[in-house]
Amino acid sequence: MPIIYIIFSILVLVGCDQAIKIWISSNVSLESSHELIPGILSITNLRNDGAAWSILAGQQWLFSIITIIAIIAVVYFMIQSKGKKLYLVSMTILLGGIIGNFINRLLDGYVVDMFQTDFINFPVFNFADMCITFGIILLFIAIFKDGDLN
Repeated sequence: MPIIYIIFSILVLVGCDQAIKIWISSNVSLESSHELIPGILSITNLRNDGAAWSILAGQQWLFSIITIIAIIAVVYFMIQSKGKKLYLVSMTILLGGIIGNFINRLLDGYVVDMFQTDFINFPVFNFADMCITFGIILLFIAIFKDGDLN
């Protein structure tokens, strides 16, 4: 997979994440919720300065260190993947999500979360969180399918 596709894909994912967060911040009142799919999904506007369930709230220095380490590790493993497509796709999606949330933590001190599952008690999440989750799921599939990177 050519590097230009990887960079473009990361930029598209980060762009989508940032656009959604800007739209939510501009159009949905803070801490309000609007049902999108009754009983299943609501759109809300929350500022989260922690991790899931606001764990470690206010610890931006810790999230910054973890994020920088994660970015370095993902880029390293992308280089090591030697063209294994599923590995590259999974890590591209993962990196897009990591960078999307990192931008907001650096600029605002929090991330905007907006997707609320109404049928289960689950943390409100955002597009970057979805990228991170799907990237990790694809990475596990790649590991089971192809083995390690060697």
